[in-house]
Amino acid sequence: MAFTRITAAFVLALALLPASAFAQAPYPNRPIRMVVPFAPGGASDFVARIVTPKLGELLGQQIVIDNRAGASGNIGMEAAARAAPDGYTIFLGNIGTVAINPGVFRNMPIDTQKDLQPVTLVAEVPSILVANPSLPANNVAELVTLATAKPGVLNYASPGAASMNRLEMERFKQFAKLDMVHIPYKGGAGPAVTGLLGGETQLMFVTLSSALAFVQAGKLKALGISTANRIDALPQVPTMAESGFPEMVSSSWQGVFVPAGTPRPIVEKLLAALHATFALPDIKQRLSVGGAYVVTSKTPEDFASFVAAEVVKWGKTARETGAIVD
Repeated sequence: MAFTRITAAFVLALALLPASAFAQAPYPNRPIRMVVPFAPGGASDFVARIVTPKLGELLGQQIVIDNRAGASGNIGMEAAARAAPDGYTIFLGNIGTVAINPGVFRNMPIDTQKDLQPVTLVAEVPSILVANPSLPANNVAELVTLATAKPGVLNYASPGAASMNRLEMERFKQFAKLDMVHIPYKGGAGPAVTGLLGGETQLMFVTLSSALAFVQAGKLKALGISTANRIDALPQVPTMAESGFPEMVSSSWQGVFVPAGTPRPIVEKLLAALHATFALPDIKQRLSVGGAYVVTSKTPEDFASFVAAEVVKWGKTARETGAIVD
């Protein structure tokens, strides 16, 4: 009888608790999905696969990579933005998806500044101008001479009509007054680099992380790099500025976002875990070997301001070069 009274009292006490006491288990309490909007093999996938094991360890849950390629990253980005704002879907966005696509696509599926909530910048990856070894040009000057002599004959690859790599080449063509044919690929940098390796195309701008191993192995020829100074990984490769094109200093960036409306405490927990992960010497070293460099934002608001400025900058470039996609 006493047991019955105790049980009844316990049930009554539970009934009086607010519903939130049951609904709000500590975050995270199940695996987290990281949406990468490109196929395996590109810079985003490279960064994701290095950091997710440690990030998951710090958060106490597995981070599952979800490669959602297509439409220059818009398919994966929309999937992430439309996910529940509960912290269990995070998006590894980059300069192309978040800042360039709004300027080049007439019909965007989402508003990148309203439907995604910035958490932090995580890395920057310089671009490199590479060529198939069969191309009879060993530096930027020789490329300009060759392309000038053969207008409309040389072709270049990109991970899509709206990609940063395409815009970089359009800017280069503009400054060097060149006429070359654009060959877009689907699925991110991986397929475009594969096409270049196979001789389907002749050259391209691509993130250093996507090409470094092939350059070091002699499978691709490096003509110039977009950094302000030469890099330790490829000290023999001159910068584009050294080659006569100071306007061609740029880099791709990677950043973590969550769906708009994600509670601030979850954003703060993700921010702290990301800061801790990217501060680790091992993570920094593994990223730098592949051509990526750690750069984090102090606050989500700092990252949001950075993104807003990038949207303006690359929108202007897209209009000036006519790189608009219907």
